[in-house]
Amino acid sequence: KYEVYDLPVDESQNDKASQIKLFSFKRPHMRAFHLAWWCYHVAFLMWFSISPLLSEVQKSLEISLEDIWSSSIAAVSGTIVMRFLLGPFCDKYGPRIPMGIILLVSAIPTALT
Repeated sequence: KYEVYDLPVDESQNDKASQIKLFSFKRPHMRAFHLAWWCYHVAFLMWFSISPLLSEVQKSLEISLEDIWSSSIAAVSGTIVMRFLLGPFCDKYGPRIPMGIILLVSAIPTALT
């Protein structure tokens, strides 16, 4: 916990901010807010980065349309499984650590595409 916050906080809710200063990057509330939306957009772009390139991927890897559909189904299934696995992990360690691990691990194959 911090001694002094840049935003007004509600002490009955474990010092959660009660206002948003959108153009502030001060710790801990607004920095966490901005890093959260940034991580969401990075994850979103990583997830959908392959979609526009599917025809090129299909040609270069010489795979069938059925293989592409199978990989899409596997990706969605993997997302569902990961949501169930990450729930308890987020409860134990908070959302920052799992999000950081996921972004670092998934950045490698994204950078290689």
